[in-house]
Amino acid sequence: MEEQIIIKTAEQIEGVRRSSKLAGNTLKTISEYVKEGVSTEYLDNIIEQYMRDNGAIPATLGYNGYPKSSCISLNDVICHGIPDEKTILREGDILNIDVTCILDGYYGDTSTMFSIGDISDEAANLIEHTEHAMYLGIDQVRPGNCFGNIGYVIGKFAKSKKYGVVYEFCGHGIGMDFHEAPQVEHLSARNSGAIMQSGMIFTIEPMINLGKSRAKIDKRDGWTARTIDGKLSAQFEHTILVTDAGYEILTDVGMYDIFK
Repeated sequence: MEEQIIIKTAEQIEGVRRSSKLAGNTLKTISEYVKEGVSTEYLDNIIEQYMRDNGAIPATLGYNGYPKSSCISLNDVICHGIPDEKTILREGDILNIDVTCILDGYYGDTSTMFSIGDISDEAANLIEHTEHAMYLGIDQVRPGNCFGNIGYVIGKFAKSKKYGVVYEFCGHGIGMDFHEAPQVEHLSARNSGAIMQSGMIFTIEPMINLGKSRAKIDKRDGWTARTIDGKLSAQFEHTILVTDAGYEILTDVGMYDIFK
């Protein structure tokens, strides 16, 4: 049997809202430190300290053995890039920083893209289109709609740009646990899947590649997922609440104004 999707209470929604806001502010805070010459471990240390200074703990640290407080994924890394002192940001890099807070027992999850100096036109377009794809998916969130329509519009748009949509990773329910039902696919059939109801909370986090859709996992660490052809990948993520009127983006703290 499929796991039941949790309808959050007003108290639970407020808890996830606070944690999600902190996650968004974590990304906003780290943005000033993302620059050429710094290591990804340096960024990870700042992220962890900011969460702890604000009464939260990083959800990724120790999760199924994951060793760091964030995921930082550069260039051809799709997701789950492990920060380390040897990975130094260079001119032309693009990277995703993914953070999840646990605040008073509630989870908030978000990620965004950064670029270092001048990047290629194809990298800039990939970032812009991936963000747009996420918002197309978010616009499908409302009571009575099918979850499959999120992946349908994301996939349709990405394919129109001749990108590959990663299907081996997906969005997920979130709230009192890091990963809850449902799985939120970013490539799916129209009008498929469960029906959205007010009070559901989940992430939408499309991972879109310049080339082929598939991922390969580094055997050295068992976490880092890369494109199989070495081409660039981009990802954006928000935590979304289904409301009676449509949706609320819980992790939106004006983060993207920095990059526009």
